[in-house]
Amino acid sequence: MADEFKLIKKRSSLKAKLTTFTNYLDIVSSCQSLSELQRLELQSRFAKIDALYEDFDNLQTEIESLDTSVAKVEEAYVARQQFEDLYHPLVARARSLLASVAPSEQIFECAVSGGAASMQALVRVVSNSGERHDARVLLDNAVKAVHLELVTDLTKESYMAALNRFVSRRGKPRNILSDNGTNFVGTSNELQRFLHSSNVASDMVQEGIQFSFAPPYSPHFNGLAEAVVRSMKHHLKRLLKLTHLTYEEMSTCLTQIEAILNSRPLTPLSSDPCDYSALTPAHLLIGRPLTSIPHPQVADVNITRLDRYHRIEHIKQHFWRRFNIEYVSMLQQKTKWSTSSGNLVLGTLVLIKDKLLPPLLWSLGRVVQVYPGSDGVTRVVEVKTKNGTIRRAFNNVCPLPLH
Repeated sequence: MADEFKLIKKRSSLKAKLTTFTNYLDIVSSCQSLSELQRLELQSRFAKIDALYEDFDNLQTEIESLDTSVAKVEEAYVARQQFEDLYHPLVARARSLLASVAPSEQIFECAVSGGAASMQALVRVVSNSGERHDARVLLDNAVKAVHLELVTDLTKESYMAALNRFVSRRGKPRNILSDNGTNFVGTSNELQRFLHSSNVASDMVQEGIQFSFAPPYSPHFNGLAEAVVRSMKHHLKRLLKLTHLTYEEMSTCLTQIEAILNSRPLTPLSSDPCDYSALTPAHLLIGRPLTSIPHPQVADVNITRLDRYHRIEHIKQHFWRRFNIEYVSMLQQKTKWSTSSGNLVLGTLVLIKDKLLPPLLWSLGRVVQVYPGSDGVTRVVEVKTKNGTIRRAFNNVCPLPLH
């Protein structure tokens, strides 16, 4: 009887989740149009509800196996019927609402066409063949997503090739903001010259790209791109040093670093106190967080002593450790005690500093208890994570910004 009581209690909790989701749908349906954050929250909640029927079916089958009397069979039939009457209309309603907004595969294209991609030369390395390799960063100002491209030099032709690769994979941007590099200006002039001299100029103008240039010697006008340049260049130059990489190795390294930058948490994905997910640039690229292939920890030794394959993994893991800690510290600069307008609030989603996490895995949790000091300022909190409750000082946690 005790086991049956526990199973029935679990079944009731599943029905309660349906009721909670129904109330949430009523609120969302009342909005004239869904924002991007609301759409992602709806998609996240629906994914949990969509898998609820299988949990209920397994639970109900286990309950029915405990007692096979006629009365219990009839009761089980009624329970299944009630759950299905709630579940299927609710799922159909949620799918209809999600179908009315843009699918996740089109998010980046829409964001790029309405925003601006910023470009800047990054770092130079020398390959074994003696060729110089340069990297360019393309940043979407709307969603803060990063795209890194490796080029062999800083000429106009190399820049156009990198731009063509970007457009082929990500879609054509409407506006591009950059500095006054000769390759950027040359590409802009050449495209404008073609549009004005072509016989189909009136049609091609609609397909063109609007180039905007920051004032000379004013990098702060392109601050978002410069911040990404610093995040990558600051660590990568210290990791590479005099290491010689081939084009393929350098391209692999940059792609993995791009994934790390696009995995950074930006803001809470929902206001649900049981949801420990955060919105990342990857959500706006592929509709879900980025993950990496599991790999054993590479020994922290001189990189020249490692095999060539393990060198790339060593650079990736070392970059992750540096960027992971730096990103938490960067967010904390905005909420120092001397300038903070208030303490940590219960239920706040915080980013937890953890040096032992594998690449692309961020530790997140909700504040469940605060411990104010004698001056009334909270410097110690208890945080509930997916793996349990932990206690941390304020210098090891950082609330994610809501705006």
